[in-house]
Amino acid sequence: MTTSLAPSTGATVLPAPRDARVAWCETTAGLGAINRPGVTMAIWRRSLPLCLGGWIGRLDPTTLPDLRILVRPTDLRRALLPFLADVGGAGRPMRDLLVGDVDTLVRTFSDIAGCDHVDVRLERITDDACWKFHRDSVDVRLLTTYRGPATEWVTPGYAEQALREQKGYAGPIERLQAHDVAVFKGRNGDPQDGIVHRSPAIADQGIVRWLLCLNKPTRVSPAPWSADVPR
Repeated sequence: MTTSLAPSTGATVLPAPRDARVAWCETTAGLGAINRPGVTMAIWRRSLPLCLGGWIGRLDPTTLPDLRILVRPTDLRRALLPFLADVGGAGRPMRDLLVGDVDTLVRTFSDIAGCDHVDVRLERITDDACWKFHRDSVDVRLLTTYRGPATEWVTPGYAEQALREQKGYAGPIERLQAHDVAVFKGRNGDPQDGIVHRSPAIADQGIVRWLLCLNKPTRVSPAPWSADVPR
């Protein structure tokens, strides 16, 4: 489940009520609820294996890959493994678990979005990127945070207020828990009700986030991955 946050003013904020436009699930299959009319966000409440979560948390943050590839789900493992070859020293079993998790999410997103290729971004974030409340310019997007604080969002009933007030917004704010998987509509998929969210503030705190972001291909996506093209 998500955690409700008090705004920076220090005021006490009650948790936002459950909204019918946000679907909660306990399996990857449940994320397909995003394709139902009226649903703007589907959240899979999950935990990574303790060994994998602990391994990721102990990694030297400067070694975390920051990458973007456009791949078919069937090519994901071959495309991703070289980026992780030098991560974690002797932690090959953990690398394999991580790649397996990304592989599952890429396949799931491909099915949900109906796309043959998936634009995969694994981002190392050290600043206040995307700090403003906003709707993404996408049809649908998948996010999960492997390390650091996860994405903050507001329920649809508070969306316009958050967009309007930004840092002055004093209503309920939700945060995905570590390793939760969220699939949500952007303004291209639902111009009025695409989910409003932001990245948590981490600048100058010594915090590093490691975020997986999956999208359908666009004109700014990289060229499709091919085993025949050196990387």
